[in-house]
Amino acid sequence: MADRSQFTLYSGAHRGAESEFGQQAERWGIQEVNFSFEGHAPERTRGVRLLGPAELDKGDVSMEIVSTRMSRTYSKADKIRKVIQSIFHMINNGYQVFAVGWIQPDGTVKGGTGWGVELAKLFNRPVSVYDQDRRGWFSWKDNQWISEQPVIAHKTFVGTGTRNLTEDGRRAIEDLFGKSFGSAQS
Repeated sequence: MADRSQFTLYSGAHRGAESEFGQQAERWGIQEVNFSFEGHAPERTRGVRLLGPAELDKGDVSMEIVSTRMSRTYSKADKIRKVIQSIFHMINNGYQVFAVGWIQPDGTVKGGTGWGVELAKLFNRPVSVYDQDRRGWFSWKDNQWISEQPVIAHKTFVGTGTRNLTEDGRRAIEDLFGKSFGSAQS
């Protein structure tokens, strides 16, 4: 097994999947960096890195581009902009990307999680999504989702996903850490 102390989880500390990724990282003795911003109340406090306005601007993208890429509109663009900007920092810092949510018929992933997955595709990062309806992991390969059980194989990785995490989704995150690193420390 790899030296866990050499691995870092990048996330956003939101309720649900991101909080669970952080809890599992802590259980396995893995470093954790959670990007946050003024006005955001993260669920986890371990490894919080507050992004200032200049740093958030580095992740800025036209909401029109996001809407086109995601095939949907965002009625509260101002509120989601900082979330989208912080997602950029997660994906830019972590090489391998893991998300929990729902893969939609058009191949995108539901919600803000979907933007992280799209950025991972654009940045040519290995990306895997646990689809809570299909109860399985899928990896993006050759421009399609392939059923595949992933492992954390890169020292920097992203854990993101829905705030509406099911018990099955929680177990999938825990199993991912177990398959990747063996027994937990606690």
